[in-house]
Amino acid sequence: MNKIISIKDAAEKVQDGMTIMVGGFLANGTPERLIDALVESNVKNLTLICNDTGFPDKGVGKMVVNKQFKKMIASHVGTNPETANQMNSGETEVVLTPQGTLAEKVRCGGNGLGGFYTPTGIGTEAEIGKEKKVINGQEYIFELPLRANVALLKASKVDKKGNMVFNKTTKNFNPLMAAAADVVIVEADEIVEVGEIDPDRVMCSGIFVDYIVGGDK
Repeated sequence: MNKIISIKDAAEKVQDGMTIMVGGFLANGTPERLIDALVESNVKNLTLICNDTGFPDKGVGKMVVNKQFKKMIASHVGTNPETANQMNSGETEVVLTPQGTLAEKVRCGGNGLGGFYTPTGIGTEAEIGKEKKVINGQEYIFELPLRANVALLKASKVDKKGNMVFNKTTKNFNPLMAAAADVVIVEADEIVEVGEIDPDRVMCSGIFVDYIVGGDK
């Protein structure tokens, strides 16, 4: 199966009302060309799962400015004033989630787990409406897993089967999200032949990847 498709075809995989996961940390490791294509397509009423909402002119923040999300699940939104504007006006639902909790919710979604108990958020708004349990004298919040219809990832080098290598901190949420979506699209800085990546250097298996787009597509 040829996994390589155009940016346009990749963007068409995201339809109105879907839930998307997007890799990146303050837009570092975010598939910018895919984001630009989604801004152009003007797909609407999406739910976003991402570490943050980037900046107004960078990362998923460009989609925030274009008002393409009905709901955002992120660990912080302070670098994008437009997110705060939409949250405070009630135009967009924003679910702030502790960063480690967010990562574990995605990991659980990717591994078929029903959720996990964490002490993070006890005594804060993060515990509102959630099951709580005392284990060995410690109070815990039960957190549910997260999955998405489509995950949009970014990798430095990808072979034609989808095996990925990430450059330093661009790795961040990308491998976790690769396992937690029905359709996975990776934007590659460089696409290479199968066998050109040393198996010991593969950071995320191509078994999770449905489609690949290159920087020149």
